[in-house]
Amino acid sequence: MEKEKVIIFDSTLRDGEQTPGSKLNMDEKLKIAKQLAKLNVDVIEAGFPISSPGELDAVKEISRQVKGPTICALARCVKEDVDAAWEAVKEAEKPRIHIFLGVSNIHMEQKLHKKPEELIEQAVQTIKYARQFTDDIEYSPEDATRAQEDYLFRVIEAAIEAGATTINIPDTVGYSVPEEFGALIRRINENVKGIENAVLSVHCHNDLGMAVSNSLSAIKNGAKQIECNVNGIGERAGNASLEEIAVALRIRQDMFAHYTDINTQEIYRTSRLVSKLTGIPIPVNKAIIGINAFAHSSGIHQDGVLKDKRTYEIIDTDLIGGKPAQMLLTARSGRHALKNELQATGYTIPEEEFEDFYERFVELADKKKGVYREDIEALVFEHLSFTEPTYKLDYLQTVSGSKSIPAAIIRLIKGDEYFEEVAIGSGPIDAAYNAINKITGINITLTSYNLSAVTGGRDALGEVTVKINHNNKDITGRGLSTDIIEASIKAYINGINKLMKMNDVKNGIHSQ
Repeated sequence: MEKEKVIIFDSTLRDGEQTPGSKLNMDEKLKIAKQLAKLNVDVIEAGFPISSPGELDAVKEISRQVKGPTICALARCVKEDVDAAWEAVKEAEKPRIHIFLGVSNIHMEQKLHKKPEELIEQAVQTIKYARQFTDDIEYSPEDATRAQEDYLFRVIEAAIEAGATTINIPDTVGYSVPEEFGALIRRINENVKGIENAVLSVHCHNDLGMAVSNSLSAIKNGAKQIECNVNGIGERAGNASLEEIAVALRIRQDMFAHYTDINTQEIYRTSRLVSKLTGIPIPVNKAIIGINAFAHSSGIHQDGVLKDKRTYEIIDTDLIGGKPAQMLLTARSGRHALKNELQATGYTIPEEEFEDFYERFVELADKKKGVYREDIEALVFEHLSFTEPTYKLDYLQTVSGSKSIPAAIIRLIKGDEYFEEVAIGSGPIDAAYNAINKITGINITLTSYNLSAVTGGRDALGEVTVKINHNNKDITGRGLSTDIIEASIKAYINGINKLMKMNDVKNGIHSQ
């Protein structure tokens, strides 16, 4: 049986970044986009350019630098959005404009306040307007699974006639179930005039936990493109998980006469990169890429796997570029051993940056009995998210106890200047953050704090991710150390340094 290709449309940088608490700067978006190109996705939806000047600039930079995939920008069904989308993607090798407009009664009546015929005309005129910029136009009738079916069919026909080349059916609120959603896709294929002239796509949300199942049902019923996100991140409960769809089609070839061009060897690295840069942790039991996805605690399971891992594992870790056997590194391992371990895990550090990375490795190895692959991986991501600092930590001392007032002394370096402050707080970390705020003179709100151990053991490397807010701008900071207070302070300073790079943030009271 001849296999049919499924187009993978990745929306991690657009719908995925809409995950509450997630915020990426331009450099982080560019790093993820380049990794998505290595993963070999067909389309990257890079952002929603009209939403902010920073978003437009980020999509522009991705369009300039990322080669291979189609680069897509989202637009509402208005000319101003289309203009911004085209401005953002016009330098891409393969640009696409993605336009959306609601079709369900609740959207038309409560959100858009327009009659059905008016909305069809609005869609037609906007698609025709976008066609003057590019022939690659995607159209999404938003909330399609709650729309009146005859009206939905009319909208799709009008969109295709106006020039849309991809028709995307969004299950915007995750309302559908697999049998129902697959049947809708089949009826669209059977009843919509001109559908053979467009690529039929689906975009499923996970509110009822069925985004992947709905997407796979759509594939069986004639969908040619799947919109999905790395790690299944996205609005509310998230979107269909890219890695689950790609691996399901690979493992269950007996059920699907379909394939993707995804380079599955890059799944593990892509997943970790997205998690680290967005600050959204991967659930331990997450299918395909959770740390427990290949773990066995039951004695019966362990016995079976030791005899033949196929007894309880249907996926080989090699398929997704997972962790091969590793060596334990120490401060005496040297540069060659570190390079070998980096090569074994698939990560690369440019030669001109390696010495700095090696120094960070030695600093960590001096504090630990052994450095594991997870530690190396954490150092790599810290290096990737490194921002040339305005402030550096020079000295810290904290005091806390059951009958003492928590306090902290912090000394920061800015250029050739040293600034030291003392503060109290509800705990040593809060006190340290108060001292840093006094030094920088910036009014910062801590909105999220997350601490995790990179490996097991009492000398485990602590990884702290914080989210800070200044003037309604959210920034993610990260820090690593075997001392969790130091890791917490590094994360806070990392966030402040990112904030300081933004044009509308002054360099604190000491810069005046």
